[in-house]
Order: sequence, then C-alpha cells, then structure tokens
Amino acid sequence: MSKKPDSYIEERDTGLDTLLSLHGTTFEFGDDGYWVKFEAWLVAPNKHRPHGINYSLTLHDRYNKRVIGFDNAHAPQRKPKGYIGRKVEWDHEHKTETVQEYDFKTPAQLLVDFWNVVEKVTSK
Repeated sequence: MSKKPDSYIEERDTGLDTLLSLHGTTFEFGDDGYWVKFEAWLVAPNKHRPHGINYSLTLHDRYNKRVIGFDNAHAPQRKPKGYIGRKVEWDHEHKTETVQEYDFKTPAQLLVDFWNVVEKVTSK
C-alpha cells in the first residue's frame, strides 16, 4: 500500500453528498402552496445513468400537481428531426406537460438548475 503525499487532500464531491442527503425530503414554501420533493440514491453506473445516480427533483403546486421535475426515471421522448446521433442517457426535465433533455453535469449543478427553475416558476 502506497502512502499518500502530505500535500494530498482527498476531495469529496460535496454536491453529491448534498443531493444524497436530501433523499426523501420535502419542503413546503411560500403562500401559494408550492412544495418540492427530492429523491436521489446511488446506483451502479450504466448507459442510462453513467453518473451512477438515480434522481427525481420535483416542484408541486397546492393541488399536488407536478409543475416541474428533473429526473432520470425513464427515457425522454424525442421528436425525430432528420438524422441525429442517439443519446442514451435518461436525464431530462419536465415542465408541466413537456419533456426535454437535461444535460447533467454534476450533482451540484443539478441542484442549482432545479432551484433556478423553481424560483422562476414560483415568483410569477
């Protein structure tokens, strides 16, 4: 076993730690009855979840209807427009009735992107 240099600092992905710590959490906020729900856990990396995380981050209205969501629970539906390369990752974003691909970069960026959309929707 080799010894790590004294200057070596093992970096943890704090964004991943934060995302995983939110699993099963719901938050209610605002006077309009909005609430969010987080689900996130580690899975074996595969072609659909190459980052090794299964996640669902959702915003709901006072009637419990999902308003937005970021997840990778199923393949996003695509409308073919000519020949395009096939992307196999399942990361996508729901906005009411529409679904579009989401370009997952890091767990921290996922949280930032989710909260940015939540802020836009709830501040209307």
